[in-house]
Amino acid sequence: MSLAANDRSLNVSAPVTAATPAGLVLFALAMGGFAIGTTEFASMSLLPYFAAGLGIDEPTAGHVISIYALGVVVGAPLIAVLAARIPRRTLLIALMGLFALGNLLSALAPSYHWMLFFRFLSGLPHGAYFGVAALVAASLSAPNRRAQSVARVMLGLTIATILGVPVASWMGQALGWRTGFGIVAVLALLTVLLVALYAPRDSVQPGASPLRELGALKRRQVWLTLGIGAIGFGGLFAVYTYVASTLMAVTQVSPVVVPVVLSVFGVGLTVGTLFAGWAADRALMPSIGGLLLWSAVWLAAFPFAAGNIWAVSLVVFMIGSGGGLGAMLQTRLMDVAEDAQTLAAALNHSAFNTANALGPWLGGMAIAAGYGWTSTGWVGAALALGGIAIWGVSLLDDRLSRRR
Repeated sequence: MSLAANDRSLNVSAPVTAATPAGLVLFALAMGGFAIGTTEFASMSLLPYFAAGLGIDEPTAGHVISIYALGVVVGAPLIAVLAARIPRRTLLIALMGLFALGNLLSALAPSYHWMLFFRFLSGLPHGAYFGVAALVAASLSAPNRRAQSVARVMLGLTIATILGVPVASWMGQALGWRTGFGIVAVLALLTVLLVALYAPRDSVQPGASPLRELGALKRRQVWLTLGIGAIGFGGLFAVYTYVASTLMAVTQVSPVVVPVVLSVFGVGLTVGTLFAGWAADRALMPSIGGLLLWSAVWLAAFPFAAGNIWAVSLVVFMIGSGGGLGAMLQTRLMDVAEDAQTLAAALNHSAFNTANALGPWLGGMAIAAGYGWTSTGWVGAALALGGIAIWGVSLLDDRLSRRR
């Protein structure tokens, strides 16, 4: 099957030219993921520094992290609908341009309230970029390699947790917190250049419109897939958010060991994403259910491993590998969204940011209730099992629909 024919089977616009090797296109798209992943995770490590620089306390500075996530949740569907008639290459360049601007302004923010506005602005293109980039990646692949191409785009984000975040954090600490956001702006501009050079020029699909994109919201399978991500992925965030505190309070390691364990999580996330792409291309729905079960098991193991640095490092790696769920659900949305591909793909990242809010909130409640730092593992396992329950409903609904 040709690339164009494959693209039509997904109800997405076919590229007009595809002279550039697919590997270069995927690299360009992944660079955007690297920039996004760097700012999303490095912001947490830079929080004490920009709190002091802006003259606010750390709990207040935490709102800067939350407002970015809110920007992702709001921006993903809004941009996907309003940009329905814009060619994907043009849209990717515009989204990364906006992302670069938001981070540059964040680096120059004169006050806390301006910082809130600039971080919200930075979050707006996040979900839409990943959604559109995933569709472009899939359009370059044979039908049996779609998920692997999507996973390669997602690798940009996972590698950011290993390389981008430590470098941005170190530069932010050594040269000032504003440098950390400035570096991200440079990475975003580099992405703009790479996408402009390598992404295939495309035309808008006939009949594309905001109204057609909104049609995704009428489909049960779209909502069920988003629910799997919003609930099932929350387990990973419930543990990851409090890993550093657990390591110091329960495992009782030196603070210098904490970044090493967080990097182990990033390696697990990278390996899991690669495996998830391979597995999803062979058996998508069974792979989603299997990975959720895998996550539930290792999240439940976290409380038992927390007392030993070697055991907890292994478990953190395994929990990180569950992050491959992202590429799987992105591919699933391509199958169930029909002709509303862009909105459904972008909403995937709204769902993940919902999980990013839900998991830490529930984990924090368990800790505050006196169940200890390791209780986040039980909370995470429960959320993963909740994701399995929604997956089961989705599977049953899909089978009943096929029979009808």
